[in-house]
Amino acid sequence: MTIACSVPIIVAGIVKLLLPLPPVWRAVSTFCNFMMYCWCEGLAALLHLNPYLKWDVEGLEGLNKKNWYLLICNHRSWADIVVLCVLFRKHIPMNKFFLKQELAWVPFIGLACWALDMPFMKRYSRSYLIRHPERRGKDVETTRRSCEKFRLHPTTIVNFVEGSRFTEEKRRQSRSPYKNLLPPKAAGIAMALNVLGNQFDKMLNVTLCYPENDETPFSDMLSGKLTRIVVRVNMLPVAEELHGDYVNDKNFKRHFQLWLNTLWNDKDVLIENLKASNKNAGH
Repeated sequence: MTIACSVPIIVAGIVKLLLPLPPVWRAVSTFCNFMMYCWCEGLAALLHLNPYLKWDVEGLEGLNKKNWYLLICNHRSWADIVVLCVLFRKHIPMNKFFLKQELAWVPFIGLACWALDMPFMKRYSRSYLIRHPERRGKDVETTRRSCEKFRLHPTTIVNFVEGSRFTEEKRRQSRSPYKNLLPPKAAGIAMALNVLGNQFDKMLNVTLCYPENDETPFSDMLSGKLTRIVVRVNMLPVAEELHGDYVNDKNFKRHFQLWLNTLWNDKDVLIENLKASNKNAGH
C-alpha cells in the first residue's frame, strides 16, 4: 500500500522538479495530497484489521477541513505519524509535518516529502553557531520560507516540538524536567506563528499515549499487538501575544518559552494520569 501511494508521489515530484512552473506545482500538490489521503485511508483499513485495538479519543469536535491549523504534539514513536494521519484525515486539512533537513537527501523519501510540500527545518547546534556565528538565524529563515507557501490553501502544519522521539536515555541526556517528555524546542512553532499567525484559525495541542504498549508501540502496531491508543486534542486560540520576533526580541523569546514549558508541564501531568488510570483499570 505504501509503495502504491509513494511511487506516484515520487513520479509527481520528478515532474515538479523538471517543470518549475506555478500551475504545474499547484497541480502536483493537489495530486500528491490526494495520494496521501489514499495512504491514510489504507492505514485506517489496516488498523481496523486488528480486533484488539481500541481508540480512546477526546477533542475532535469543531474541527473543519477549511481551516488552517498549527498542530503540536509529543513524539513517542514512529506510530505517532500513523495515528495523526489516520485520526485527522477527515477532520482537518492534510497534515504537513516539519521534517529535519537531513531527510531531504534520503533517496526517494526526500523527493516524496518535497513533492508533498513538507517543510524542512535545518537546526544548528549551539557549539556550531559559536564557531559559525554567520549561520545564526538561517534555520529560522528556512522555516519562514517553508511556511510562506501555505498561505493560499487551508493547511495543517504539524510539529513534534521535542524534535526527537522520546526515550529514557534521551530524557536523561537532555536533563528533562518531565517524566514522559523531552524539553520542547520553541523556535519552529514560534516562526510558524510569526509567518502565518493571522492565517491560523486554531492551534491543536495533541497528546498521544500508548498506555498498554508504552515500550514498543510501532513494532506492536506492525505485528497487530497494539491494544490501545489514547489521544487528547485541546483546541487553543492563536493569541496575539504568541506573535513576535523569536530571534531578536529576548523578552518575547522568554515569554514564548515560558508559555510552551507550561503547556508541556500540563501535558506531562496528563500523560502520567492516563498511565495511572490505565493501571487502575487493569486491576
